[in-house]
Amino acid sequence: VFPTLYEGFGLPVLEGFASDVPVITSTAASLPEVAGDAALLVEPTQTEAITAAMQQLLHDEALCERLRRAGRQRVQQFSWQATAQRTAAIYREMASRSTADSASLASD
Repeated sequence: VFPTLYEGFGLPVLEGFASDVPVITSTAASLPEVAGDAALLVEPTQTEAITAAMQQLLHDEALCERLRRAGRQRVQQFSWQATAQRTAAIYREMASRSTADSASLASD
């Protein structure tokens, strides 16, 4: 259960997925995007909603299993290698734009 008001990325959600546990997390910040359909999303200031989600997982084993399965699949979409590759691609793109902009300025 991770009902945070603010989270820069959502590593605790991915850690839950990687640990093969059903996850309840917040509708705030980046968490819905990180969690996808692999977690129950709750308003972080609504204690009743958090309690209801916890009760739901306590009493619905099929839901727990669906979330575990979805979490295992979701966490595969995130890796440090993929992050490094995407970051390097952005740097290469920006460097080529900078080179093109410099060449354009030089010819003016």
